[in-house]
Amino acid sequence: MSLRLEMLQVARLAPKLLLDSSSLVEDFILSNLHQDGGFTNRAGEPDLYYTVFGLESLLALQSQHPLSDFPPFLKQFETGDHLDFVHLACLARAWADIGTASLVADKRTGILDRIETFRTQDGGYNQTPGAATATTYACFLALGAYQDLETALPHSEKMIDSLSSLQCEDGGFANQSQQTTGLTPPTAAAITLLRHFQRPVPDQITQWLLQRCLPQGGFSASPKITMPDLLSTATALHALAGQQVDLDKIREVCLDFIDSVWVNQGSFYGNWTEETLDTEYTYYGLLALGHLAV
Repeated sequence: MSLRLEMLQVARLAPKLLLDSSSLVEDFILSNLHQDGGFTNRAGEPDLYYTVFGLESLLALQSQHPLSDFPPFLKQFETGDHLDFVHLACLARAWADIGTASLVADKRTGILDRIETFRTQDGGYNQTPGAATATTYACFLALGAYQDLETALPHSEKMIDSLSSLQCEDGGFANQSQQTTGLTPPTAAAITLLRHFQRPVPDQITQWLLQRCLPQGGFSASPKITMPDLLSTATALHALAGQQVDLDKIREVCLDFIDSVWVNQGSFYGNWTEETLDTEYTYYGLLALGHLAV
């Protein structure tokens, strides 16, 4: 199963816990639709990155909003020649969300050819073209883009091998090589990538990630941070569930944390200091709740 479908399958379980509030979430997502197409960023402008989270939230909620409205917005980006790496991967993901039937073969090939311009000297991917070493985030996005466009990732063994330089002294993974302290989202991404390529995930890495769950609930972004955030919580839960870790011991405290960042406008704050709601963290709330609903 692809990275996209795996997460979407879980996010679809969130309404089990949201109950009647599911309609509030859908209303919030739809309120972020821009009249010119796509979903808006925090500045109120249509943005591919936020469009992915908007689309996947609608799919998770099994909304009846027509996906046929979105191809004109996506087609304007052509093969993404002027997009940065993250938005390029989002272009592939958005096409997968609405169905690639409207994406002609040469456009599909063009997007993937552009993805390859971000290949690194060590065989992975980096958000910066010509970089010597990979980042965990870019490798995760690259695999997702290839899966989204239904194409095998070339030289996948080199990409997965490139992750070894990103493991830190403390056992976690970072986005840059030669770091001493791991970060939760890159570690979660690395675990998920290793699992997808059927590589062994040492128990040390899984335990490092599990230890990021705080006594008050939720996961922190690193051992040096004592406040939980929704991105770290959602990605950690997803990686741990993929490793079949029993979440029962942390279920209630994680639910408490998610409840503490829930807003009755139908969304979630990213952490306790946030004051802005957006589609990105709405989706991460759905993903986290989906894992805790199992």
